[in-house]
Parts: sequence; C-alpha cells; structure tokens
Amino acid sequence: MTPTAIVNKMMQHDHFSQWLGIQVIEIKEGACTLQLTVKETMLNGFGIAHGGISYSLADSALAFAANAYGQQALSIETSISHTAKCVVNDVLTAQVTEISKTRKLAIYTIAITNQNNALVAAFKGTVLISEKVWEE
Repeated sequence: MTPTAIVNKMMQHDHFSQWLGIQVIEIKEGACTLQLTVKETMLNGFGIAHGGISYSLADSALAFAANAYGQQALSIETSISHTAKCVVNDVLTAQVTEISKTRKLAIYTIAITNQNNALVAAFKGTVLISEKVWEE
C-alpha cells in the first residue's frame, strides 16, 4: 500500500482525528504534515486550546508517519512541551521529522506551529514497529 492509502485507511476508523478536523497536507514514509483549526469546542476553562488538542494532532502525525512504511507501528513513549497558547481559529500545523529508525523502533519529533509559523508545541515520540503489514 502507498503511504496515502495507509493514512486513508487509518483515518476511516479514526473518529477522534475526524472530530478534530485533521487535514493531511503531506504524507510519505517517515514524514507527515497535518493541520487543524482550533474550534471553540476545543477550549479549556482558561479560554485557550486544551493541551490535548495539540498533543492529539502530534500523536496522529506520529502514527501516520511511522505507519507510512507499510508495517504497523504503535507509540510506546511520547512527550510534549507546550511553548505558546492556542486560541480559537488558530491553524495548527504538525510537521514530523524522523530522527532514528531501526527494524523494531523509530523515534520522531513533531514541531507544531500556528498560522504565524510560531512554535506552539514540541513533541517527541517513539514507536514499536510490528511485523504486521498494512493490507488493502
């Protein structure tokens, strides 16, 4: 399967990413760019985007980039640092960079920026690569 076909299949069953309104801008093996627009329903009690929104965007980007090789991969460790607040109508972009990949493990960083190209969060994720391949 192509990276695009894999991500399309993943998105068909990923109701949460659909609810977030995630758009796939680019996908290739080990790399991915996603976007979403912050909605009022995503705000916390402080009137800013809940930290789980940027985390979820990065987590989806991690999953898509890691799975794009054709083998199923699941995250085993993740972390995020929020560097700036996000508000309604902010357009968040997650850009994945592959740091290291072996037969069983891969490490990625995801930079999340807003529409002004300002960094709003930095995410790091490690995935376990399984023997199971994506099938059409």
